[in-house]
Amino acid sequence: MYLKLCLCRFSSGYMPGASTGTVVVTDPLNFWGGKRVKPREEKNAEPVFEPATGRVLCQMIPCGAEEVDEAIKSAHTAYLKWSKMAGMERARVMLEAARIIRERREKIAKLEVINNGKSITEALVDIDIAWQCIEYYAGLAGTLSGQHIQLPGGTFAYTRREPLGVCVGIGAWNYPFQIASWKSAPALACGNAMVFKPSPMTPVTAVILAEIYKEAGVPDGLFCVVQGGAETGTLLCHHPMVAKVSFTGSVPTGKKVMEMSSKGVKQVTLELGGKSPLIIFKDCELENAVKGALMANFLTQGQVCCNGTRVYVQREIMPQFLEEVVKRTKAIPVGDPLLDGTRMGALISKPQLEKVLGFVSQAKKEGGRVLCGGEPFVPSDPKLKGGYFMSPCVLDNCRDDMTCVKEEIFGPVMSVMPFDTEEEVIRRANNTTFGLASGVFTRDISRAHRVAENLEAGTCFINNYNISPVEVPFGGYKMSGFGRENGQVTIEYYSQLKTVVVEMGDVESLF
Repeated sequence: MYLKLCLCRFSSGYMPGASTGTVVVTDPLNFWGGKRVKPREEKNAEPVFEPATGRVLCQMIPCGAEEVDEAIKSAHTAYLKWSKMAGMERARVMLEAARIIRERREKIAKLEVINNGKSITEALVDIDIAWQCIEYYAGLAGTLSGQHIQLPGGTFAYTRREPLGVCVGIGAWNYPFQIASWKSAPALACGNAMVFKPSPMTPVTAVILAEIYKEAGVPDGLFCVVQGGAETGTLLCHHPMVAKVSFTGSVPTGKKVMEMSSKGVKQVTLELGGKSPLIIFKDCELENAVKGALMANFLTQGQVCCNGTRVYVQREIMPQFLEEVVKRTKAIPVGDPLLDGTRMGALISKPQLEKVLGFVSQAKKEGGRVLCGGEPFVPSDPKLKGGYFMSPCVLDNCRDDMTCVKEEIFGPVMSVMPFDTEEEVIRRANNTTFGLASGVFTRDISRAHRVAENLEAGTCFINNYNISPVEVPFGGYKMSGFGRENGQVTIEYYSQLKTVVVEMGDVESLF
């Protein structure tokens, strides 16, 4: 069934035995009206690269105004049907979608790796988080309810939690399938439809999610996929039938999304960048702190918005920390992302690789010292010679005013700085326009909660970093955005309240 579909669509690429450098994607990547849709025109095509090889994987052809309009109208038609279903009816369909993803996790993960470059070990976790998210919101779908409020004289009021309508999701390239699930699951649970635009660099797996929703039984058009870059995103944000836009990406693009959406007074959720602090006190369990710092910096080749890239280490333990973290960083196996033993794959693109290497060069000019890595990496396998690999980097001798400490690098670069007191490090940690995440390692329970309270960030990890259970809200403070993904609270961002007042007596009129 599904395997047969994918064999013809992705040449050799969706088979369990698919290997790096063998996949070509030829089928349409748009999806609305319950099926894949060919582009109206073949113009403005952009090549999509396989990061591990530098080879062209497919062509991304952006959707124009007519196609965007068609997808949104398809979604609206499905919304009219889906929104009238009971929460438990929606839940059954969503649970079936989660089951299908769980059943096909290896195949989806392989395609994600080929398009994104991260290791298969990480991609499998991403796909698991995706189905868990859909399962979680399926569980909430049947619980959506309002309140009953008794008023004087037998009069009463009640509230109804109602869907918004057609929601737009705009995804990022670092977690393509997972972000599509994070945005669609709460939207669908609340009775909405969604039109999703993946990043133009990772257009391949969102359409797989659309096919799975269709197979699970959603009305045709409920989850649509339109491909494209900024122009297509603009069309989505301006469309009068769109009720909400949820965007994951950079701060500059997030500002544009917010501005465009404001023209139609659309609700907006923004999950933007970060430059998160990780604070390691001298009383920490050092082994855990080192592992936490590695997890905070090197997942997905460092291309994670909530990464703890400003690592503040209390001066007394700085030598031991650096010795251990450098030793572990040097030991990270970099290479073919489809091999089980690989722990770091390729960066998303050649320009991104060059940008990250540029940050390392700039850090050296500003006085930083490279303790390891920070250079282009060429794996021994000949087919990987054109891939976008670099060795993970640890920078010492950093200051708060350096470019590598102030700006989001989005690559495998850890900046380490000493601190002396709790008050000092909290002030330095908060001295940023970002506020997505933060972390603290200490054995002192009072200090842990005190620091968590005072850090200006949407998430604070205590004695861990970069874990993302779907039950827990995720989102930013300050210029890292607003709104939340995951957790019960996200229901509020994909629904609206209606108040109904019922008069049981006569109208008291002033006229």
